[in-house]
Amino acid sequence: MVKSPKEFNVKICNNEIKEFVKKNHYSHSVIGVSSVYNFKLTYNNKIVGAMIYGYISAPNAYKKYVDKKEDMLELRRLCCIDDTPKNTESYFISKTLKWLILNTNVKKIISYADPEYGHNGLIYQASNFEHIGMTNTSKIVLFNNKKYHLRCLTKNDNGEFPQFKQNIINGIKTGETTFKKTKPKYIYLYDLEKRRNKKRFRNLIKEGFEKW
Repeated sequence: MVKSPKEFNVKICNNEIKEFVKKNHYSHSVIGVSSVYNFKLTYNNKIVGAMIYGYISAPNAYKKYVDKKEDMLELRRLCCIDDTPKNTESYFISKTLKWLILNTNVKKIISYADPEYGHNGLIYQASNFEHIGMTNTSKIVLFNNKKYHLRCLTKNDNGEFPQFKQNIINGIKTGETTFKKTKPKYIYLYDLEKRRNKKRFRNLIKEGFEKW
């Protein structure tokens, strides 16, 4: 039995974690989640946790915090199996943040805690994120017992609707698709650049090591 999160390994990875996220994240979906960096938490080479960082989902929202889209990432998905020790998620987050500090030029990380799912962001507070406010209320789309962002009603970059979007749109006429007003989400921010400028990180970066 694992007694401490320090017994786990954190590794950067590819899209191999997507099925794990679908199964273990409360949304059970990665639809619309474009990833820039993926990480996995493992024990004896078995995945027990997964995290996806991607560009901020709301168009142009990054401009409030940074100059360029590439300067900010959103923590899009985080999940672990239930049978993990206390503080596993904050340990996992801290390891990925350190990797991003040492190996990228990303300046800020943003994430949202959704009270619709009973979250208020305690995990981010434990990971030294700053609570900077709340989002506005919005609507979500309900279809086939799943929740979707309103962006599911817009065309893809190629100007077409994929089949799952078309099914949702068709469901508006039949009544299968409905809409629900949501509560504001908690907004959390982590300043990578501020940490990167601290002496111990400057020294690690100078050494050129991918240290965790």
